[in-house]
Amino acid sequence: MSKVLVSDPIDQIGIDILSQVAQVDVKVGLKPEEIVKIIPEYDALMLRSGTKVTKEIIEAGKELKIIGRAGVGVDNIDVPAATRNGIIVVNSPEGNTIAAAEHALAMMLALSRHIPDADLSIKDNQWDRKSFVGVEVYKKSLGIVGLGKIGSHVAAVARAMGMKILAFDPFISQERAEQIGAVLVDLNTLFSESDYITLHVPKTPETTHLINAQSIAKMKPTTRIINCSRGGIIDEDALAQALLEGKIAGAALDVFEQEPLGESKLRGLKNVILTPHLGASTTEAQVNVAIDVAEQIRDVLLGLPARSAVNIPGLTPEVMEKMGHYLKLAETLGTLVGQLAGGRIDQLNISLQGELASNESKPIVVASIKGLLTPALRERVNYVNASLEAKERGIKVIETRDASTHDYSATLHLSARGDLGEHSVTGALLSNGEIRIVDLDGFPINVPPSNYMVFTLHRDMPGIIGNIGSLLGSFNVNIASMQVGRKIVRGDAVMALSLDDPLPEGLLSEIGKVEGIRDAYTVKL
Repeated sequence: MSKVLVSDPIDQIGIDILSQVAQVDVKVGLKPEEIVKIIPEYDALMLRSGTKVTKEIIEAGKELKIIGRAGVGVDNIDVPAATRNGIIVVNSPEGNTIAAAEHALAMMLALSRHIPDADLSIKDNQWDRKSFVGVEVYKKSLGIVGLGKIGSHVAAVARAMGMKILAFDPFISQERAEQIGAVLVDLNTLFSESDYITLHVPKTPETTHLINAQSIAKMKPTTRIINCSRGGIIDEDALAQALLEGKIAGAALDVFEQEPLGESKLRGLKNVILTPHLGASTTEAQVNVAIDVAEQIRDVLLGLPARSAVNIPGLTPEVMEKMGHYLKLAETLGTLVGQLAGGRIDQLNISLQGELASNESKPIVVASIKGLLTPALRERVNYVNASLEAKERGIKVIETRDASTHDYSATLHLSARGDLGEHSVTGALLSNGEIRIVDLDGFPINVPPSNYMVFTLHRDMPGIIGNIGSLLGSFNVNIASMQVGRKIVRGDAVMALSLDDPLPEGLLSEIGKVEGIRDAYTVKL
């Protein structure tokens, strides 16, 4: 039975889902070195933001198949290390959308009306109304950095409150921004024209310290900044200095560069609201993310795809349902062309042809690479690490599209260059999903792939097929099917043989000695 380690508190409903397929051990508060010692016995790890999943933990987890983060951000997981080790990393990108958006809005309103300080004042038996004169958000400009699901919900609510929405997001189209009711602007415009700025982006090299002394210098002295996304997007020392000097009016932060927050200049400032990473801390959000991630871990342990894998490019359940047969085709062709090219492959060309050219290409590219590397790496290569394994081996992958059609409405063409030269193969699907190899090195054929195959390049001459058949028969090798493809009579041709059993040791060299045979290859699919 599979085993799952839960290293942070999650809702009981998540435990119940995991318990359907696995033994679940809840061990909260473990140090990284303690997790390293016990992780080798687990197939899955589920966590929130408290656990730091280091490279050492990942490399020690020899049985790990999946790491699930019950939340959105995965910056506490070494995703590149997980990818390199073929471990799926999943999150819950939508489970806490409403909670995070509402917290950002709450922080904006609390900051505008001095609610935390006013609350403390009246609890201290004071009645000081003059010190807490606030500002309205109505007709103010809200600059949203990151117009994803959370940022979009913030925009919708803020518009309902009468705010003007400016947005910066290089991955959002003008049409989508207009649907949301936002005006797309560059960062400099957003910084200089916004009365409020709210951040909704992941922490990346591009977003780290996005708010710094230089960007703050472009803002109005009345600007207020809200960050309920990830710590590290704001240079906290620069922010504290700007607040102290009155360069901006205030800030509300739920996330920090170091959590828990240690010694910080922000603690002593009155125009700052600080909360301890509460963005996803609602009853509803905790239930949602627990269900979402637990279901994904359960599915992966059952051999099914994950919904929200952050390190499998484009491979969603919808894609699997729509393109599953084509992914199998891509894997098969990748395995075939890799063995034909032989040894070290330095280049793989992938061409999506006909109707296939209009489909999402990333999953097909990944499947082709996985097939190419499988004979050498076996179970060590999967959809998670295939592209990385190819890159580390110096394999150049080139993708092209050709919308024209010939004998089949959709085909996939692969060519590879390796130790045995450059070879190509084209495959298609029949209406029932069966795979056909329809071209080999430019020669037309029509054969279904089988476990054991032999391909030859030979002169089209009388007797050669009979000689090959007799030779295989003398070694007690049974031929399941045989087909020849040629371009011109008595020119070069290819032969595709499907065998019931592996080719005996030494027989391939004997085939190469048959008169008229130029090359012979054995393939295991």
